[in-house]
Parts: sequence; structure tokens; C-alpha cells
Amino acid sequence: MIRPTRNRTAQAGCLAHATSEGGARPRRVRGRALFVLLWGVAGPVQAQPGNLLPVPSGQPVELNEVLLDNNPGELWLRFRFIAPKIGDEVGRIGYDVAARDMLHLCQTLVIPYVAHHDLHPARVVISLSDRTVRFGDVAPDATQFFEAYRLEQSTCIWEEL
Repeated sequence: MIRPTRNRTAQAGCLAHATSEGGARPRRVRGRALFVLLWGVAGPVQAQPGNLLPVPSGQPVELNEVLLDNNPGELWLRFRFIAPKIGDEVGRIGYDVAARDMLHLCQTLVIPYVAHHDLHPARVVISLSDRTVRFGDVAPDATQFFEAYRLEQSTCIWEEL
């Protein structure tokens, strides 16, 4: 979970207990630094607690955490977002619409983040959840959507999971 510190920046503070040693681990996300980076590179996108990220559907989306995961045998970055309006019920944001939002988040948030931190992930996984769910926990009542991408020349290429 992203928690504010006394300097009003954000830090990832969740542990991924469900993975084996060397698996997913939280990446310290400093919201202010990410905000400055994204303002100059991709327009005014803020990734700070309590700040909603703009997506094509207009739904409220907030960055929850960023995890670095070597458990698949290569580096995977996991960007986990809270999107409380997703779901299959009438009036909710369905997967088809949310998939466009996830691609948008990959292009506008992940690409600059990866470049700024000089990371070279084999895959990027973006997940949307209608509520906070700790990584690796089973939450049958939660709605969660996932997409995986590989990054090529500053572009997110969809990968079937």
C-alpha cells in the first residue's frame, strides 16, 4: 500500500508474503519524484496517494503499489492499481473498457517509470482491483483485472497471460 511520509511523498509499504524468497518485493515509490518525472515526460500525471490517475474511461484509478518480481525467473514489474468501479455488474466498468485503461497506464506511467529507474523488465503486469488486496492473498469477493505487456522501443506490447 502507498503510505504518505512526513515529507508528503509516497512509499510502497506492502510485503508480498505469498511468493518464495527472491520473488515479488515492493519497490519504494516516491510519488513526488514520479510526479516530477511524469510531468516532464508524459504530461501532468500524478502518482501520489489520494490522487486519481487520468484514464480513457474516466473511472477513478489510484496507484496502490509497484512490485519487482524475479520469481518467474526474470524481472517482472507489477503495477497494482485500485479502480473501485470495475466489475461485471450493470453500471460497472467491464474488462473491455478497463483493458484500454490498463494500456493507457502502461504507456503514460510505466514507460517513464522504467526509463527513470533504468529497469529492463521481461514483462510488465498491470492489475486493477476494486479494493485493496494484498499481493498473493485470495479475495473471492474482489474484482481484479490483469494485463501483461512487454516493452519495446517505449511501447507497451500486449502479451497473453
